[in-house]
Amino acid sequence: MLFCMAKYLLVDGYNMVFRAFYAMPDSLTRADGLPTGAIHGWLNTLKYLQDNEKPDQGVVFFDLGGASRQAALFADYKANRAAMPDALRAQMPYVKRLARLMGFGAIEKEGVEADDLIATWAKRLSAEGHSVRIVSADKDLGQCLVLPNVSQLLPPPTANAAAGWRQLDSAGVEEKFGVPPSKVADLLALVGDSSDNIPGLDGVGPKTAAKWLIQFGNVEGVIANCGDLKPVRFQNVVYQNRELLRRNLAMTTLDYEVSVDGLDCPPRDTEALCALLEELEMRRALKAIREG
Repeated sequence: MLFCMAKYLLVDGYNMVFRAFYAMPDSLTRADGLPTGAIHGWLNTLKYLQDNEKPDQGVVFFDLGGASRQAALFADYKANRAAMPDALRAQMPYVKRLARLMGFGAIEKEGVEADDLIATWAKRLSAEGHSVRIVSADKDLGQCLVLPNVSQLLPPPTANAAAGWRQLDSAGVEEKFGVPPSKVADLLALVGDSSDNIPGLDGVGPKTAAKWLIQFGNVEGVIANCGDLKPVRFQNVVYQNRELLRRNLAMTTLDYEVSVDGLDCPPRDTEALCALLEELEMRRALKAIREG
Protein backbone atom coordinates (compact mmCIF):
# COMPACT_ATOMS: atom_id res chain seq x y z
CA MET A 1 0.00 0.00 0.00
CA LEU A 2 1.31 3.47 -0.90
CA PHE A 3 1.77 5.99 1.89
CA CYS A 4 0.26 9.35 0.96
CA MET A 5 2.96 11.93 1.55
CA ALA A 6 1.20 15.10 0.38
CA LYS A 7 -2.05 16.24 -1.19
CA TYR A 8 -1.86 17.69 -4.70
CA LEU A 9 -4.58 19.46 -6.65
CA LEU A 10 -4.15 19.27 -10.44
CA VAL A 11 -6.50 21.87 -11.94
CA ASP A 12 -7.70 21.72 -15.56
CA GLY A 13 -7.19 25.43 -16.23
CA TYR A 14 -9.27 26.21 -19.30
CA ASN A 15 -12.02 23.81 -18.26
CA MET A 16 -12.48 25.77 -15.05
CA VAL A 17 -11.85 29.25 -16.51
CA PHE A 18 -14.45 28.81 -19.26
CA ARG A 19 -16.98 27.76 -16.62
CA ALA A 20 -16.14 30.87 -14.59
CA PHE A 21 -16.44 33.07 -17.69
CA TYR A 22 -19.91 31.86 -18.64
CA ALA A 23 -21.16 31.80 -15.04
CA MET A 24 -20.41 35.45 -14.28
CA PRO A 25 -22.33 38.50 -15.59
CA ASP A 26 -20.96 40.51 -18.52
CA SER A 27 -21.46 43.68 -16.50
CA LEU A 28 -18.35 43.02 -14.38
CA THR A 29 -15.74 45.35 -15.86
CA ARG A 30 -13.00 47.72 -14.86
CA ALA A 31 -13.59 51.45 -15.39
CA ASP A 32 -11.68 51.35 -18.69
CA GLY A 33 -13.92 48.55 -20.00
CA LEU A 34 -11.67 45.54 -19.32
CA PRO A 35 -13.98 42.57 -18.60
CA THR A 36 -13.34 40.99 -15.20
CA GLY A 37 -16.11 38.41 -14.85
CA ALA A 38 -13.88 35.38 -15.57
CA ILE A 39 -11.24 36.74 -13.18
CA HIS A 40 -13.85 37.09 -10.42
CA GLY A 41 -15.08 33.54 -10.98
CA TRP A 42 -11.55 32.17 -11.23
CA LEU A 43 -10.55 33.82 -7.95
CA ASN A 44 -13.63 32.34 -6.27
CA THR A 45 -12.73 28.90 -7.64
CA LEU A 46 -9.13 28.98 -6.41
CA LYS A 47 -10.15 30.37 -3.03
CA TYR A 48 -12.75 27.61 -2.65
CA LEU A 49 -10.17 24.95 -3.47
CA GLN A 50 -7.65 26.33 -0.99
CA ASP A 51 -10.18 26.82 1.80
CA ASN A 52 -12.01 23.50 1.39
CA GLU A 53 -9.49 21.09 -0.12
CA LYS A 54 -6.50 22.45 1.82
CA PRO A 55 -3.89 21.06 -0.59
CA ASP A 56 -0.20 20.93 0.19
CA GLN A 57 0.43 21.93 -3.44
CA GLY A 58 -1.81 23.11 -6.26
CA VAL A 59 -0.96 23.24 -9.96
CA VAL A 60 -3.00 24.66 -12.86
CA PHE A 61 -2.51 23.22 -16.35
CA PHE A 62 -3.31 25.22 -19.49
CA ASP A 63 -3.41 24.39 -23.20
CA LEU A 64 -0.69 26.56 -24.72
CA GLY A 65 -1.58 25.82 -28.32
CA GLY A 66 -2.11 22.84 -30.59
CA ALA A 67 -2.52 19.15 -29.88
CA SER A 68 0.25 17.56 -31.93
CA ARG A 69 -0.42 13.96 -30.93
CA GLN A 70 -4.14 14.07 -31.67
CA ALA A 71 -3.86 16.26 -34.80
CA ALA A 72 -1.42 13.77 -36.33
CA LEU A 73 -4.18 11.15 -36.08
CA PHE A 74 -7.15 13.29 -37.09
CA ALA A 75 -6.80 16.68 -38.79
CA ASP A 76 -10.30 17.73 -37.69
CA TYR A 77 -9.63 17.12 -34.00
CA LYS A 78 -11.46 19.92 -32.11
CA ALA A 79 -12.22 21.63 -35.44
CA ASN A 80 -15.77 22.30 -34.21
CA ARG A 81 -14.64 24.57 -31.39
CA ALA A 82 -15.20 28.28 -31.71
CA ALA A 83 -12.37 30.71 -31.08
CA MET A 84 -11.95 31.97 -27.54
CA PRO A 85 -14.24 34.97 -26.96
CA ASP A 86 -12.34 38.27 -27.06
CA ALA A 87 -13.67 39.16 -23.61
CA LEU A 88 -12.09 36.04 -22.14
CA ARG A 89 -8.86 36.38 -24.13
CA ALA A 90 -8.34 39.82 -22.61
CA GLN A 91 -8.58 38.33 -19.12
CA MET A 92 -6.25 35.34 -19.59
CA PRO A 93 -2.99 37.12 -18.67
CA TYR A 94 -4.59 38.16 -15.37
CA VAL A 95 -6.03 34.67 -14.84
CA LYS A 96 -2.54 33.15 -15.08
CA ARG A 97 -0.95 35.82 -12.88
CA LEU A 98 -3.66 35.38 -10.28
CA ALA A 99 -3.10 31.62 -10.11
CA ARG A 100 0.58 32.03 -9.26
CA LEU A 101 -0.08 34.81 -6.75
CA MET A 102 -2.61 32.53 -5.04
CA GLY A 103 0.14 29.91 -4.68
CA PHE A 104 -0.68 27.63 -7.61
CA GLY A 105 1.90 26.50 -10.10
CA ALA A 106 0.99 27.14 -13.75
CA ILE A 107 2.13 24.65 -16.41
CA GLU A 108 1.65 24.67 -20.17
CA LYS A 109 3.56 23.14 -23.08
CA GLU A 110 3.38 23.90 -26.78
CA GLY A 111 1.61 21.18 -28.75
CA VAL A 112 0.60 19.19 -25.64
CA GLU A 113 -2.93 19.20 -24.25
CA ALA A 114 -3.48 19.96 -20.58
CA ASP A 115 -5.17 16.54 -20.21
CA ASP A 116 -1.94 14.75 -21.12
CA LEU A 117 0.08 16.97 -18.78
CA ILE A 118 -2.37 16.24 -15.97
CA ALA A 119 -2.25 12.50 -16.68
CA THR A 120 1.55 12.52 -16.66
CA TRP A 121 1.76 14.34 -13.35
CA ALA A 122 -1.03 12.27 -11.80
CA LYS A 123 0.91 9.11 -12.64
CA ARG A 124 4.21 10.50 -11.36
CA LEU A 125 2.79 11.85 -8.10
CA SER A 126 0.72 8.72 -7.50
CA ALA A 127 3.83 6.56 -7.97
CA GLU A 128 5.61 8.70 -5.35
CA GLY A 129 2.80 7.96 -2.88
CA HIS A 130 1.06 11.33 -2.96
CA SER A 131 -2.69 11.90 -2.89
CA VAL A 132 -3.86 13.49 -6.15
CA ARG A 133 -7.16 15.20 -6.85
CA ILE A 134 -7.89 16.29 -10.42
CA VAL A 135 -10.16 19.34 -10.61
CA SER A 136 -12.16 19.23 -13.84
CA ALA A 137 -15.54 18.45 -15.35
CA ASP A 138 -13.80 16.73 -18.29
CA LYS A 139 -14.96 13.12 -18.63
CA ASP A 140 -11.69 12.14 -20.38
CA LEU A 141 -9.83 12.56 -17.09
CA GLY A 142 -11.93 9.86 -15.42
CA GLN A 143 -9.50 7.32 -16.85
CA CYS A 144 -6.77 8.71 -14.54
CA LEU A 145 -8.68 7.24 -11.59
CA VAL A 146 -7.19 3.85 -12.47
CA LEU A 147 -4.10 5.15 -10.63
CA PRO A 148 -3.72 4.64 -6.84
CA ASN A 149 -4.67 7.59 -4.63
CA VAL A 150 -6.14 9.57 -7.54
CA SER A 151 -9.67 11.04 -7.51
CA GLN A 152 -11.54 13.74 -9.40
CA LEU A 153 -13.30 16.81 -8.05
CA LEU A 154 -16.20 17.88 -10.25
CA PRO A 155 -17.39 21.51 -10.16
CA PRO A 156 -21.08 22.28 -9.63
CA PRO A 157 -23.17 21.43 -12.70
CA THR A 158 -23.89 24.51 -14.81
CA ALA A 159 -27.61 23.63 -14.84
CA ASN A 160 -27.76 22.97 -11.09
CA ALA A 161 -25.21 25.00 -9.16
CA ALA A 162 -26.94 24.10 -5.89
CA ALA A 163 -25.68 20.54 -6.29
CA GLY A 164 -22.24 21.81 -5.29
CA TRP A 165 -18.84 20.26 -5.82
CA ARG A 166 -18.72 16.46 -6.04
CA GLN A 167 -15.93 13.97 -5.48
CA LEU A 168 -15.51 11.13 -7.94
CA ASP A 169 -13.57 7.97 -7.14
CA SER A 170 -13.12 4.76 -9.14
CA ALA A 171 -16.51 3.42 -8.03
CA GLY A 172 -18.10 6.75 -8.94
CA VAL A 173 -16.65 6.57 -12.45
CA GLU A 174 -18.17 3.12 -12.91
CA GLU A 175 -21.53 4.33 -11.62
CA LYS A 176 -21.45 7.36 -13.91
CA PHE A 177 -20.23 5.72 -17.12
CA GLY A 178 -21.13 2.07 -16.63
CA VAL A 179 -17.48 1.04 -16.95
CA PRO A 180 -14.43 1.32 -14.65
CA PRO A 181 -11.72 3.96 -15.25
CA SER A 182 -9.64 1.49 -17.26
CA LYS A 183 -12.35 1.40 -19.95
CA VAL A 184 -13.30 5.10 -20.17
CA ALA A 185 -11.08 5.68 -23.22
CA ASP A 186 -12.64 2.63 -24.95
CA LEU A 187 -16.13 3.91 -24.18
CA LEU A 188 -15.35 7.32 -25.67
CA ALA A 189 -13.82 5.67 -28.73
CA LEU A 190 -17.11 3.86 -29.36
CA VAL A 191 -19.59 6.65 -28.63
CA GLY A 192 -17.39 9.54 -29.74
CA ASP A 193 -16.77 12.85 -28.00
CA SER A 194 -18.61 15.80 -29.55
CA SER A 195 -16.62 18.33 -27.50
CA ASP A 196 -13.42 17.16 -29.23
CA ASN A 197 -15.08 16.52 -32.61
CA ILE A 198 -14.33 12.78 -32.36
CA PRO A 199 -17.01 10.88 -34.32
CA GLY A 200 -18.36 7.73 -32.71
CA LEU A 201 -20.48 4.98 -34.21
CA ASP A 202 -23.89 6.23 -35.33
CA GLY A 203 -26.58 5.00 -32.98
CA VAL A 204 -24.21 3.63 -30.33
CA GLY A 205 -24.86 5.26 -26.97
CA PRO A 206 -23.08 4.89 -23.63
CA LYS A 207 -25.29 2.04 -22.39
CA THR A 208 -24.75 -0.10 -25.49
CA ALA A 209 -21.02 0.65 -25.52
CA ALA A 210 -20.69 -0.17 -21.82
CA LYS A 211 -22.51 -3.47 -22.33
CA TRP A 212 -20.12 -4.45 -25.12
CA LEU A 213 -17.05 -3.48 -23.10
CA ILE A 214 -18.19 -5.47 -20.08
CA GLN A 215 -18.76 -8.47 -22.34
CA PHE A 216 -15.70 -8.21 -24.60
CA GLY A 217 -13.18 -6.22 -22.53
CA ASN A 218 -12.06 -3.38 -24.79
CA VAL A 219 -12.33 -1.91 -28.30
CA GLU A 220 -10.19 -4.65 -29.82
CA GLY A 221 -12.39 -7.25 -28.13
CA VAL A 222 -15.50 -5.59 -29.56
CA ILE A 223 -13.96 -5.59 -33.05
CA ALA A 224 -12.84 -9.23 -32.75
CA ASN A 225 -16.31 -10.29 -31.63
CA CYS A 226 -18.34 -7.97 -33.87
CA GLY A 227 -20.22 -10.97 -35.29
CA ASP A 228 -21.74 -11.59 -31.85
CA LEU A 229 -22.80 -8.01 -31.09
CA LYS A 230 -26.32 -7.14 -30.11
CA PRO A 231 -28.27 -5.40 -31.56
CA VAL A 232 -27.40 -7.32 -34.71
CA ARG A 233 -27.52 -4.18 -36.89
CA PHE A 234 -24.24 -3.03 -35.37
CA GLN A 235 -22.24 -6.11 -36.33
CA ASN A 236 -21.36 -4.83 -39.79
CA VAL A 237 -21.14 -1.22 -38.57
CA VAL A 238 -18.35 -2.12 -36.15
CA TYR A 239 -16.53 -4.20 -38.74
CA GLN A 240 -16.69 -1.47 -41.40
CA ASN A 241 -15.51 1.17 -38.90
CA ARG A 242 -12.82 -0.85 -37.15
CA GLU A 243 -9.98 1.48 -38.20
CA LEU A 244 -11.99 4.54 -37.13
CA LEU A 245 -12.43 2.93 -33.69
CA ARG A 246 -8.69 2.24 -33.41
CA ARG A 247 -7.92 5.81 -34.39
CA ASN A 248 -10.49 7.10 -31.91
CA LEU A 249 -8.95 5.04 -29.13
CA ALA A 250 -5.51 6.46 -29.85
CA MET A 251 -6.99 9.95 -29.37
CA THR A 252 -9.16 9.25 -26.33
CA THR A 253 -6.39 7.44 -24.43
CA LEU A 254 -4.37 9.90 -22.35
CA ASP A 255 -0.60 10.06 -22.61
CA TYR A 256 0.98 9.42 -19.21
CA GLU A 257 4.56 9.81 -20.45
CA VAL A 258 4.86 13.43 -21.58
CA SER A 259 8.34 14.88 -21.11
CA VAL A 260 7.94 17.46 -18.36
CA ASP A 261 10.08 19.62 -16.12
CA GLY A 262 9.65 19.74 -12.36
CA LEU A 263 6.66 21.34 -10.66
CA ASP A 264 7.12 24.99 -9.76
CA CYS A 265 4.62 25.84 -7.02
CA PRO A 266 5.28 29.36 -5.70
CA PRO A 267 4.26 30.46 -2.22
CA ARG A 268 1.16 32.59 -1.99
CA ASP A 269 2.02 36.29 -2.32
CA THR A 270 -0.83 38.09 -0.58
CA GLU A 271 0.72 41.55 -0.97
CA ALA A 272 1.14 41.19 -4.75
CA LEU A 273 -2.30 39.55 -5.00
CA CYS A 274 -3.91 42.54 -3.28
CA ALA A 275 -2.03 44.89 -5.62
CA LEU A 276 -3.39 43.00 -8.64
CA LEU A 277 -6.95 43.10 -7.32
CA GLU A 278 -6.53 46.84 -6.68
CA GLU A 279 -5.32 47.24 -10.28
CA LEU A 280 -8.38 45.34 -11.49
CA GLU A 281 -10.72 47.41 -9.28
CA MET A 282 -12.06 44.21 -7.68
CA ARG A 283 -12.75 45.89 -4.37
CA ARG A 284 -15.05 43.31 -2.81
CA ALA A 285 -12.60 40.53 -3.65
CA LEU A 286 -9.75 42.64 -2.28
CA LYS A 287 -11.61 43.10 1.01
CA ALA A 288 -12.25 39.34 1.26
CA ILE A 289 -8.57 38.52 0.68
CA ARG A 290 -7.40 41.07 3.25
CA GLU A 291 -9.84 39.70 5.82
CA GLY A 292 -8.57 36.16 5.14
